[in-house]
Amino acid sequence: MLIDIYQGRNPPPTVAPFTIVIDVIRAFTVAHFAFLQGANRIFLAESVEQALKMKRDNPALVLAGEVAGLPIEGFDLENSPTKLQNQDLIGETLVLKTTNGVRATLNCLSSNHVFVTGFSNAKRTALYVKERIAEEKLDAVNVIASHPSGDDDLACAEYIKSIIDGSNSISTEEVINRIKQSHVADKFFNVENPIFKQEDIFYCTKELDGSFIMKVKKNKRIPMIERVNV
Repeated sequence: MLIDIYQGRNPPPTVAPFTIVIDVIRAFTVAHFAFLQGANRIFLAESVEQALKMKRDNPALVLAGEVAGLPIEGFDLENSPTKLQNQDLIGETLVLKTTNGVRATLNCLSSNHVFVTGFSNAKRTALYVKERIAEEKLDAVNVIASHPSGDDDLACAEYIKSIIDGSNSISTEEVINRIKQSHVADKFFNVENPIFKQEDIFYCTKELDGSFIMKVKKNKRIPMIERVNV
């Protein structure tokens, strides 16, 4: 089986039937926890302007995201799993705009099946894709570590690859340590920078035994993430 890992948010040089896009800190950890808090679906916005227009057209939408890691004026939620813990999102539709994860996903829509995940749902996602590959007798998967230089996403990509190919060559403990030690996580441990919460890294490194995966639905004008129970 050919499992290619690519790093960055640009379109990968090859197209595979299955693609898994990773954003550990923090977009797809946020998406995972939003579904756990009851969200119904999550649209992927190309730009802040598109997200705000969607909100004007449908005020019931909940906007979440960041630009350069920072909160966006006019958005309802930050790109923070910590901030989601007290949010009642039952039945809500979110619109997510982020720098890396969302952009990388939108650049992978030529793949037949696109899934997104952080570390929190990585094992469940990898096992699901492994099962689907065997059922459909396919032999290629792209795993996208969406941060252009972050070892957090790269460690998670290697973890997912090791589950799919059966090598189990990297432990959960090693992945967690690499996420915490990545340069992307540094600002969350800087007490002089209160914008970034250390608690976010706790949630980004918390592996959950999830009962669902997050799949991108492409047959809409604006792609969306849906919760698929498994």
